[in-house]
Amino acid sequence: MHPVLSLRQYRHEQIAHSHEHAQLVFGLSGCLDFEVAGQGCQVLSHSLAVVPPTAHHACASAAGSHCLVLDVPADGWLQQRLGAHADAGRRLLERPGRVLLNPAQSQLVNWLAASPINDEVIAQQGAALLLASLSSSQPAASPGLPLAALDAHIARHCAHPLQVADLARLCGLSVARFHARFLAETGQTPMDYVRSRRLQLGRELLLASNLAVGEVAARVGYASQSAFTAALTRQLGSTPRQLRRESRDKSRE
Repeated sequence: MHPVLSLRQYRHEQIAHSHEHAQLVFGLSGCLDFEVAGQGCQVLSHSLAVVPPTAHHACASAAGSHCLVLDVPADGWLQQRLGAHADAGRRLLERPGRVLLNPAQSQLVNWLAASPINDEVIAQQGAALLLASLSSSQPAASPGLPLAALDAHIARHCAHPLQVADLARLCGLSVARFHARFLAETGQTPMDYVRSRRLQLGRELLLASNLAVGEVAARVGYASQSAFTAALTRQLGSTPRQLRRESRDKSRE
């Protein structure tokens, strides 16, 4: 593991790699062209680049760049050193890209760069102070969407058309804000999620009942048996008949 704090010179040769720990690269002088997780930015004085754990990143500096680098130790270090700031610190380290420093933070970076950071006490306490200052300026975490309540609503109404506006109202959000939050938290659009839930409910009905496939299709909101079968096959790779046969075969083993 690298020292917690180190001074580094970057030149025109490109460095490209990833590592298990998070890293903060503070600009001291020059301009460092940086790309992390596909996002490009420039690290200058009064700014830093955040490299989350395992994120692929590349950097180079045509005219040379001098930086202070903070290699964040394991997660237990954050909790031990930052205390109440630990959660905000984790949120900071999860978002790749450039962060601007306020004047007090810039002064702290410059002071540390001029200090004997090979001294373990100065390095450890300086790194913790920097992270605490950066973390305190992070926005508070917003509560997650009530997915259990949304799932229950979809289950109750899956035989009928479901509108994103109805789901957004359950969360007290506008349709646009709900769509953006939902995509960020689940990686799916609301309607893609509804389709997945319909098919999951349909699969459960197929395996737990002797209902005709057409009836199952109607109960989970499909206009026809053929549309339900096609969607289920695309999603799960099996037709309703194959799913039931596989379930019976497993029960006999």
